[in-house]
Amino acid sequence: YPDDLDAQAFHALSILGTAHEGRDFATYMRAASIVEEVFDANPQHPGAAHYLIHAYDDPVHAPLGLRPARVYADIAPAAPHALHMPSHIFFALGKWDRGAQSNVDSYEAAKAKAEEAGEGLSGGGFHALHWLHYGRLQQGRHADARAVLDTTRRHATAPDVATGYADYMRWYMPLAHVMGTEQWGRLDPLLETMNVSPSALEARGAVSVHAARGLAAARQGNLSAARTALQEAQSALGDDPSDALRIQIHELEGLIALTAGDTAAGLDHLQTATDLEMARPLDFGPPFPVKPAPELYGEALLSAGRPAEALDQFTATLERYPRRALSLWGKATAAARANRPEVAQAARTALSEQWTGADPAVRDRLQSLSTAATSSSDAR
Repeated sequence: YPDDLDAQAFHALSILGTAHEGRDFATYMRAASIVEEVFDANPQHPGAAHYLIHAYDDPVHAPLGLRPARVYADIAPAAPHALHMPSHIFFALGKWDRGAQSNVDSYEAAKAKAEEAGEGLSGGGFHALHWLHYGRLQQGRHADARAVLDTTRRHATAPDVATGYADYMRWYMPLAHVMGTEQWGRLDPLLETMNVSPSALEARGAVSVHAARGLAAARQGNLSAARTALQEAQSALGDDPSDALRIQIHELEGLIALTAGDTAAGLDHLQTATDLEMARPLDFGPPFPVKPAPELYGEALLSAGRPAEALDQFTATLERYPRRALSLWGKATAAARANRPEVAQAARTALSEQWTGADPAVRDRLQSLSTAATSSSDAR
């Protein structure tokens, strides 16, 4: 039935479903070419809007997805997933205000449906909270991000909650919160509030939790705890071939070496982690691993007094995760130290725009960045 719009939409969806190894642009654009015609024929077709957003859901193609993203929530205003989907495009463009609001609306709709049915929060509701939490971190609204984490905890530890996405959020969200706020001492308390036991997790969760604990320990100068966490992460990895897990092992090995004073070995491990991550297909939404390898590598290069190389790493991170706050911060700092004032100013401006409603302490940090940049300019 080649003239049936629903048949065409499902044909496009089936093409999207053949990309088993990640985002293959040729496959996604072939699907988009079909569903674009459906959307032109019926701009109110929910499948067309939905599948176009999926087809264009990466930083390269996201501008093409703005048209369906602007209308999908209006097409299906009672569907939590339809309310969430526009944020895929908004996040890929670093439009945090609009992306966050999409997920507020999605969560509220999912919660209302769960309460009406007398059930625990659905996977779609947790999905919205997951993305909302990441968006709040990028906005510099750390207190609001913590409130989202607490809301997630209440749902995820409720007796009637279904497993799956809830279990994922119980360990992922504390990791994301600590990596995003750099409050290293809060990781274990947050994991405890979520009732997380690494021994009960599958490899993906166990490696991630142990690696994050090691990173947090190394950041606090506790090499003994960091090395113990590395051993636990390596044991949890076993023979798992996942690049995403191997990246986290190399990140922790690198940070341990750097903390121990072996700069060359530390940077080698972080280079390896970065090469592995940059070879992966572009992903969407909040990152996994939680700490992007090129961002961590950039921070290490900056600390080693190599700002020009650090600038390259922050730029690479921002190409994969547009307007990510910590990479914008790193880019502004590295550019100022590398005598690239125009680049530094552009990064500070972008950060200032998305931190308009940030917590006072976060705004103060931005002011300190501007002051340091001015001092660096004066010194030259």
